[in-house]
Amino acid sequence: MPIHGTMRNNLAILFILLSLLSAQESDSSGVKNPMMAAKRALIFPGMGQIYTEHFLKAGLIAGLEVAAVWRFNANRLSYRNFTSDAPLPRHRYLEKRNKYAWWVGFIYIYGLLDAVVDAHLSTFHQVMDVPIEKTNTESENDREQDL
Repeated sequence: MPIHGTMRNNLAILFILLSLLSAQESDSSGVKNPMMAAKRALIFPGMGQIYTEHFLKAGLIAGLEVAAVWRFNANRLSYRNFTSDAPLPRHRYLEKRNKYAWWVGFIYIYGLLDAVVDAHLSTFHQVMDVPIEKTNTESENDREQDL
């Protein structure tokens, strides 16, 4: 199946955008910027998860998005090119097309929100590794020295 000119141009633009995003320096402190995660997730599903270093989630979200778009397109073409020997009635292809359109939107929004939440929680493990007793004793010592 040959790639048409428009699709080739879209793939080239996507490749350039992904290259520009991955060329930026990484933050060595481990703190992730939620706005940067949101921008990346808006460009392509799964890119926000790659930014927050959740690679399994990135692959899952990108794969689900591609599958949903694929099924949407297949049902769109089946509805448009309907023949009487098709296994389903014509209205079923329309219903399935609409269902997958909703899935495309849902997965896209979920990926965006998940990337922002992961960016906000990027320092969670560092904060939780600090013992509570140590923090409380230090604050009590500070109060005693002030008196």
